[in-house]
Amino acid sequence: MPDEVVCGKGEEDGLDRCDVVVVDPARVRAVRERLVTAAETEQMAAVFKVLADPSRCRLVAAIIEAGELCVCDLAATVDMSESNVSHHLRVLRSNGLVRARRDGKMVFYSPDDAHIRVLLDITREHVLHGPERLGVDRGVDGGRAAGEGGRAAGEGRGTV
Repeated sequence: MPDEVVCGKGEEDGLDRCDVVVVDPARVRAVRERLVTAAETEQMAAVFKVLADPSRCRLVAAIIEAGELCVCDLAATVDMSESNVSHHLRVLRSNGLVRARRDGKMVFYSPDDAHIRVLLDITREHVLHGPERLGVDRGVDGGRAAGEGGRAAGEGRGTV
């Protein structure tokens, strides 16, 4: 075991590092055996990247609430143009988050599987309880969330 190395002392990000580096080889080995693979983390990050767009996140939430919606109803539900909705749906479908079903001239979208609902539900729960738990406003919109003098991303606009 190498000598103890002091790091992070007196730095502003002191909570992000240990003051003393001490590696527990058995614990590291045990975690590495259960750790997701690099390929899995790439796929996981891709899902979060797709959902990082507020419009797509809102579209998925609307589809989950309805179970299935056609493009026209979906556009009216989220107050976006049909062409913008169609663009986002292509991205969501190509990444396996929603699936399409054609019925005559209509195309209906539904969640690809139940995991999508769980992912959004857990994320929403985290967002809703996070600021109160930490005592800070972590919003990227400067604290102007819907209902607080502003509107959520994608609300009240035809296109994004």
